[in-house]
Amino acid sequence: MIVTTKELFKAAYGKYAIGAYNINNLEQTMGLFQGNLDSAAPFIIQISKGARAYSNKLMLEGLIRSADQVFPRAIFAVHLDHGDEETCYDCINSGFYSSVMIDASAEPFEKNIEITRRVVEAAHAKGIVVEAELGKLGGVEEHVQVEEANAMLTDPAQAREFVERSGCDSLAVAIGTSHGAFKFSGTQSLHFDVLEQIQKQLPGFPLVMHGSSSVPQDEVERINKAGGNLKGAKGVDADQFKRAAELGVTKINIDTDGRLVWTRVHREYFIEHPENFDLRPVGKIFMSEYAKFIAHKNVKLGSAGQLENVRALVGGSL
Repeated sequence: MIVTTKELFKAAYGKYAIGAYNINNLEQTMGLFQGNLDSAAPFIIQISKGARAYSNKLMLEGLIRSADQVFPRAIFAVHLDHGDEETCYDCINSGFYSSVMIDASAEPFEKNIEITRRVVEAAHAKGIVVEAELGKLGGVEEHVQVEEANAMLTDPAQAREFVERSGCDSLAVAIGTSHGAFKFSGTQSLHFDVLEQIQKQLPGFPLVMHGSSSVPQDEVERINKAGGNLKGAKGVDADQFKRAAELGVTKINIDTDGRLVWTRVHREYFIEHPENFDLRPVGKIFMSEYAKFIAHKNVKLGSAGQLENVRALVGGSL
């Protein structure tokens, strides 16, 4: 059942965070739905601009519509991740997405508000929820690239003004995370002091963490052992998710970790089975491994076991 992120956030606020997972293909979609049902968790499917170009936007919509029938107990939102203004309008007009993100964070403050406000007006007219971003995360997220020197934490005072003037429904904040597999060096971690100040400025308002993959070191080691070359990759400590949720973070984006699972499964499989040229056996292994990964991540987010509570709030016995 497709719902809006606003409905999911209302159930989660202050208690747990909803996992927002990117998909690009069939195997990810199947593993994602299975893992969320195995852990009895509501979730958010994220489709990026790059994924829409890779698989074709209609193919992705078809996969999700089919999965909704194959897994009828699932409750989820369909969300555009890191959209520009043009892509947001295309998703709004498609009649399929329940949520879009307009990422104008690279623009000056006033311009960011102006662009976000236009998208909000178009989306709200059709009952669609809007996520915006304030601050700059370092790293690379498809077409968005910010050098570490140019990364900028969200200003708590600006956050309140931004939300009030733009009308957005949730806000992605920069509190020390970054996109990609190379996030932290040394003992750097999340800036909970900044997050606390943002929550004080925006009490009860849903906040979002991007760039929050944990980059599990066992996955990195297995990839490198199987011929990979991921040196120094490090992510967010998943044990910090609960604290973030208590401070108003209701959505946590996780993409890189899923890519690591895909890479590990395929590298190991073809080393062990060099004679195989059938994509289906390794695809089945990946779907199973990805489902396990999703279920484990939902435990860390606190969303595991919340599915029926959400169902009671948004759809009764549907």
